[in-house]
Amino acid sequence: MPGIVDCHVHVNEPGRTSWEGYWTATRAAAAGGVTTIVDMPLNSIPPTTTLRNFHEKLRAATGQCFVDTAFWGGVIPGNKLELRPMVQAGVAGFKCFMIHSGVEEFPHVTDADLHAAMKQLQGTGSVLLFHAEQEIQLPVSEKEDRHEYFTFLRSRPDIMELEAIRTVTQLCLKYQVRCHIVHLSSAQPLELIRAARKAGAPLTVETTHHYLNLSAENIPTRATQFKCCPPIRDTANQELLWSALKAGDIDMVVSDHSPCTPDLKCLDSGDFTQAWGGISSLQFGLSLFWTSASKRGFSFFDAVRILCKEPAQLCHLDNQKGSLIPGHDADLVIWDPEKEFTVNEDTIHHKNKLTPYLGLALRGKVKATIVRGKVVYSHGSFSSQPLGKHLFIQHNTLATL
Repeated sequence: MPGIVDCHVHVNEPGRTSWEGYWTATRAAAAGGVTTIVDMPLNSIPPTTTLRNFHEKLRAATGQCFVDTAFWGGVIPGNKLELRPMVQAGVAGFKCFMIHSGVEEFPHVTDADLHAAMKQLQGTGSVLLFHAEQEIQLPVSEKEDRHEYFTFLRSRPDIMELEAIRTVTQLCLKYQVRCHIVHLSSAQPLELIRAARKAGAPLTVETTHHYLNLSAENIPTRATQFKCCPPIRDTANQELLWSALKAGDIDMVVSDHSPCTPDLKCLDSGDFTQAWGGISSLQFGLSLFWTSASKRGFSFFDAVRILCKEPAQLCHLDNQKGSLIPGHDADLVIWDPEKEFTVNEDTIHHKNKLTPYLGLALRGKVKATIVRGKVVYSHGSFSSQPLGKHLFIQHNTLATL
């Protein structure tokens, strides 16, 4: 089928290459049938928030990519005049945080920053991605056990997503700039999303493999490898996300591959409140999706739409990626949907092997991955050289800038 387009990947190079890097991330992608990744503007140092920083990131990625790679820019306070130059330079769009991002060099935006960014992006055809949580975080009392997952979960309730998405829908309707909600974890905002789309908002939504496959009730004490933001919620919420995906209210599923070094996960202390929030899953997205989706009546055609076509369309790559039609790049994944395997460290190609999926039995094994007609991965082996290229997005209305 068409190669997977994973449009939410934190490669972290340059600057935090001990967390991940282009060489390891794109090999892991190839091993998982992903033929295109889109790299997030953080947690690299510098972040992709200026044209100069974008060029620094391109230099870091050159000669290291086994799959094709596009790049998101970032919106932070004070960088509004960098946005149009980055659009012209070929970024796929921009991401912002409505809450602290976790790293100091990528501060979150205010309402004033968002209005300024929207005005800059009007007429460009670009898209603004939102980490949609607003700061109404509940403090963790000294009486609560920080080793229990539900202590962390209670500190980031659904209303944080609900209120942030309310703001996003209002901005989207007002400015008619394409907006995208990344990693939706709560089903509560779905009614808001449906209403905004019905009213004419150009709004898309993604969720991730961890929200569809992991549930709060099954997270062990001290198992900080399960921590991510927004948090993994309960099984009832998860089933609502699956229903929304089937109904088309959620457009796509991505990895939000957000690795770090093991020490940042605070495994020794098992303190969920102090551990880094992020999950590594880039290599296993297709298998994770198929293992659960096939049990719920999703077809191969659904998998292509959700994992390939919709992510390519979000990034303005649908003229070359995400479909097996004449004129498109010959990006393919060859896989056995019946073959089962167990995730173990020996077969993980991420730089850091820690993941909540260790030991999990999955269905759907990738045999080979082909990028633009060239085999980059086959039965455990990679091409002798990295064959991926940088993708620069040509938006339809750039001539008006």
